[in-house]
Amino acid sequence: QVQLVESGGGLVQTGGSLRLSCAASGRTFSSGVMGWFRQAPGKEREFVAAITWSGHSVYYGDSVKGRFTISRDNAKNTVFLQMNSLKPEDTGVYACAAAYIWRYAHTKYDAWGQGTQVTVSS
Repeated sequence: QVQLVESGGGLVQTGGSLRLSCAASGRTFSSGVMGWFRQAPGKEREFVAAITWSGHSVYYGDSVKGRFTISRDNAKNTVFLQMNSLKPEDTGVYACAAAYIWRYAHTKYDAWGQGTQVTVSS
């Protein structure tokens, strides 16, 4: 199994930036896809971004395209999420997840981190 730990969350003003990190350990070799999700209290979980570890493909949710960038450092088994031009609607708990293979909206994520809080003030 893969263990995931997020970091980098915090409080920022509208228009600010944050860089989230997701450190993976354990069976990292079985994770072909790493993704970021977010969820606000009382609301459904939302797909943010994903990246394949065996290739170079990246994917973004419509609400973050052009503002967020996902990247990886395979040597350190770490995935990053650079968030720019933040809006209050970006507020929520951001969690990273690992999956074996990319299947777009049908991707099955088997391992999840606990999440890190991101708050954007207006």
